[in-house]
Amino acid sequence: MSAERLIYLPLGGAGEVGMNAYVFGYGPKGAERLILVDLGVTFPDMDSTPGVDLIFPDVAWLEANADRLEAVFITHAHEDHVGALGHLWRRIGGPTVHARAFTGHLARLKMEEHGQDPAKVKIAQPMPEMIEAGPFRVGFLPVSHSIPESASLVIDTPAGRVVHTADFKIDVTPVVGEAFDAAAWQEVAKPGVQALICDSTNVFVHRPGRSEATLSSEIEALVEGAGGMVVATTFASNVARLKTLAEAGVRAGRSICLMGRAMRRMVEAAVETGVLTDFPSTVSPEDAAGLPRENLMLIVTGSQGERRAASAQLARGKYQGIELKSGDTFLFSSKTIPGNERGVLRVVNQLSEIGVDVIDDSTDRYHVSGHANRPDLERMHDLVKPRMVIPMHGEHRMLREHVKLAKSRGYEAAIAVNGTMLDLTGETPKVAEHIEAGRTYLDGAVQIGALDGVVRDRIRMALNGHALVTLIIDEDGDTLGDPWCELMGLPETGRSRAPLTDVIEEDLAQFVGRAGRKVLADDDKLEDGLRRIVRNTSVNEVGKKPEVTVVISRLG
Repeated sequence: MSAERLIYLPLGGAGEVGMNAYVFGYGPKGAERLILVDLGVTFPDMDSTPGVDLIFPDVAWLEANADRLEAVFITHAHEDHVGALGHLWRRIGGPTVHARAFTGHLARLKMEEHGQDPAKVKIAQPMPEMIEAGPFRVGFLPVSHSIPESASLVIDTPAGRVVHTADFKIDVTPVVGEAFDAAAWQEVAKPGVQALICDSTNVFVHRPGRSEATLSSEIEALVEGAGGMVVATTFASNVARLKTLAEAGVRAGRSICLMGRAMRRMVEAAVETGVLTDFPSTVSPEDAAGLPRENLMLIVTGSQGERRAASAQLARGKYQGIELKSGDTFLFSSKTIPGNERGVLRVVNQLSEIGVDVIDDSTDRYHVSGHANRPDLERMHDLVKPRMVIPMHGEHRMLREHVKLAKSRGYEAAIAVNGTMLDLTGETPKVAEHIEAGRTYLDGAVQIGALDGVVRDRIRMALNGHALVTLIIDEDGDTLGDPWCELMGLPETGRSRAPLTDVIEEDLAQFVGRAGRKVLADDDKLEDGLRRIVRNTSVNEVGKKPEVTVVISRLG
């Protein structure tokens, strides 16, 4: 039996939607040569990660094994697949990064933004070109998705061929980018496929997926019949949708204005890389502000309710000289990602207060998913005919359902959530080991571990308030006056109707007055006592147990 093995290790994206990072390895146990597929982010929320800017996969294991990493392959340019590249590239040893032209263009920009060498990103051609990376030969197989030049990866190893679908849908008329090519997939499958690592996002959607091309007539009818100004929002990266929206506006006799840096950046990248050749001409926000409302259509960022995006800014009032008014129409040509409902609803209600008619995707007429639905996953299984199916890109319930689907159709299958290393070498996938696979937070300019306690303390202060207690002790070991207290995030008065600060300071003074020399000489005991008094008094007065910082200053 060979001592070498083929391994698969998700560090992100398995057990969640977002933050994709998948390691493949081949070689002797513990010495496998490695490649990394994708390096993405997920986004924070105010409930669980207040103040955090971005969330990355924990790459500590990869960092410790950076000398074994041959290369990074980026499947497409969505943030959850490429967003962490500039932040983490140096930590994982600065490997060569391979991507197709559109993805590579945006990946280079990300590298430049973070002071990394953009030349480390190499532009790959689609198959039949194969890239050598240690024991691996990797090809980019074009696939349809909701962003241009998406690719699945065909990974040849001494243990057999692995196909990593990345995000995909089966769309033969995608408007922008390559159509799904079943014949190409059949060719890939001919030598036999050891493992299919497969998108699981829409495994619970039982109807076949719809093409991007089916939207144009519905959107055109909506824009044509709208009075006042029309505003549409969608994912900035969905260049095909931007094109559909813009063309609908032009056909209705409206000038098109793009608002939002991310949206303009995506269109510029698509034009520069040749993906987009016939996008309608646009006007600047400054020129748009002077046009009649009925002759204007805005296409804006902020489909997920992001506070600083153009949608939210327009909902709050004037933005870049343009103001929404009663009778205008606002279209969400997008799906609300789970977790973003509150932000989207806030924008919708603000628009409603203005008198804007809001149209969302509840009718399923103005948006199609970029992911394969259940019948399309079945078709992918049958095209590739792998020995085993390993679901990825999905919450645990999605991975579990995908495993059940694959097994019901005669394929071996296994769940591998983040940190689960599978051995794919034999007839069936086996769990080889588990590694720590947490999260890293970008907090301002600093990367911190999710378990470092920084965000935990921030949440505690947000929930319970904060008290700062200061006590001065003189050269003889006696207190110099009473302790004083400063409060934040707590009510001014409590049950006793007296100022909360006064009540706490009185209890602190009594504690210090009773404390013996031994306690006053011991900072730890003194600090514990002062903290306990503040918390007990606060609970009695206002029902809150604040975070307490104690400062003891000793003179001399």
